[in-house]
Amino acid sequence: MNETSSLHWYALRVTYSRELALKAYLDTEGIESFIPMRYEYIIKNERRVRKLVPAVHNLVFVRCSRSRIEAIKESQSTSLPVRYIMDRERHCPLVIPDLQMRNFIAVSENYEQSLLYLEPTELNIRKGTRVRITGGIFAGVEGLFVRVRNDRRVVVSIEGVMAVATTFVHPSFVEPIQEVVTCQK
Repeated sequence: MNETSSLHWYALRVTYSRELALKAYLDTEGIESFIPMRYEYIIKNERRVRKLVPAVHNLVFVRCSRSRIEAIKESQSTSLPVRYIMDRERHCPLVIPDLQMRNFIAVSENYEQSLLYLEPTELNIRKGTRVRITGGIFAGVEGLFVRVRNDRRVVVSIEGVMAVATTFVHPSFVEPIQEVVTCQK
């Protein structure tokens, strides 16, 4: 098996809001990672300053092999304790599909938008329709079209970890995705 076929997206937890330190380490090692960020206003020297901060603390998405993550856990165990977010049904680290992660990153990278980050328990996704956004800054993103806090939004969910909801999306920019159903004989 070659190196690229063993690369997967994993959701990792770090402690004490050290997600930026872990990302800096991963960047120096050449490992692809992602932290959902947002702008926040803070007071610094009696001035209101806009600062880019993690939207969800203690969470880092990493794309590499599991053996490489294990090596990082061993080498950084004292300075950056890292642990997997586990798949509770299979009792193994949660592996996030590439398409799901690409959609999540496409929505989360828009720092200027008022995005909502939701815990999986906060959202009843069963009522949504699977859609693709056809226009605007989120064009090409696939997710569920649901009503969240009195607005129609497209929600991209990473099961068991979190979901992100776009800003209001006008229905004219949304097309339903037909689910492919195959019959087994």
